[in-house]
Amino acid sequence: MHKHRRTTHFRKAAIAVAALGITGIPTAAMASQETPPAAPAATATTSPTAKVVALVNRERAKAGCRPVKVNAKLTKAAQSHSRDQARHHRMSHTGSDGSNPGQRITRAGYQWRTYGENVAYGYNTPAKVMNAWMHSPGHRANILNCSFKEIGVGLSGTSHYWTQNFATAR
Repeated sequence: MHKHRRTTHFRKAAIAVAALGITGIPTAAMASQETPPAAPAATATTSPTAKVVALVNRERAKAGCRPVKVNAKLTKAAQSHSRDQARHHRMSHTGSDGSNPGQRITRAGYQWRTYGENVAYGYNTPAKVMNAWMHSPGHRANILNCSFKEIGVGLSGTSHYWTQNFATAR
């Protein structure tokens, strides 16, 4: 049985943003510099969670969103929640200690302004879990939410308990 859920929470905050733009004019020396080499292609040794991040960013690119960057604190929260779900054989946004996603993300040391969480179990590959999430309107909304800047992904157990934590820092 395949199940998945998602949740999104927003914390309202007064924010003032100032943007400074600097325009540079390329010089002949800059034009003649070699283009840096492309990032190496994913290999068979790439972790399942890294593959999920790559698939998330591929979907975000199609939708015109910037890629999310992996954040160690969000990864810690996601992995901890996946481990907790696997240990208790229970998929939920509520941890075995009664915590919600925002509390777990905060406990991992991440100061968030907004966050979203996707959970799933029973999907044994990154492609399968991403396919399920992309065919679920709520999960898809988290993945394609252009306001999210960072991600952490967790995976645990033989039943494959997955957690995606998306967030934007304060």
